[in-house]
Amino acid sequence: MISIITVTYNAAATIETTICSVASQSYSYVEHIIIDGGSTDGTLDVVARHDDKIAHVVSEPDDGIYDAMNKGIRLATGDIVGILNADDMYFNTDCLNTVADEFVRTQSDSVFADLVYVRPDNLDKVVRYYQSNNFSINRFSSGWMPAHPTFFVKRECYERYGLFKTDYCIAADYELLLRFLATYKISYSYIPKVLIKMRTGGVSTNNLKSNWVLNREIVRACGENGIHTNLFKVFTKYLTKSLQMVKRPE
Repeated sequence: MISIITVTYNAAATIETTICSVASQSYSYVEHIIIDGGSTDGTLDVVARHDDKIAHVVSEPDDGIYDAMNKGIRLATGDIVGILNADDMYFNTDCLNTVADEFVRTQSDSVFADLVYVRPDNLDKVVRYYQSNNFSINRFSSGWMPAHPTFFVKRECYERYGLFKTDYCIAADYELLLRFLATYKISYSYIPKVLIKMRTGGVSTNNLKSNWVLNREIVRACGENGIHTNLFKVFTKYLTKSLQMVKRPE
């Protein structure tokens, strides 16, 4: 079984698309867990309309998005865990089947793939491609990681190596992938396909202040995991991002 964790807070405008994206997957063995931070905008009303598609719903105050993700991971019973944010959706109905097949084929601890950023008002309009190919551990020192929304990992890895560190504001996903892939050297496989559509925007890309915090946290994560880097080196990742604005995946 694959457990999918969706963290929400005042996401009434987008959560239905996310829920239906999971429910429409051709892969049958899915556990969808929604962790809500106490929404007041009608999010829970939307969720309630689809309660037959959801395994668990928790709505209570939390200590931020990574605390909420950790709650979902603790509830998960699937062998594999993936995270699908309330602004995101799967690229097509066969994505989880593709993921499950890759785990069986490779016997890896984790898999990751590509994603596309789309316009919030036009989900078919791609504005950036995030390609996770050519991954190597060395690229972490430049602030680069595989696309976290496409990252699926065996639940036992969370049990062995820990959850998201909640004292990170923005880069706990980066730190977790760095810890799993570089420090503990879990095995991985890259799927050369787009699995996720992601609406533009988000806590790590909203403004210059957020990017400054993000990059400082990336440097900190590298230091905590024994990888040497500095802010100048981390900022070079923006060149890769600019190329992804125009380069289509093969």
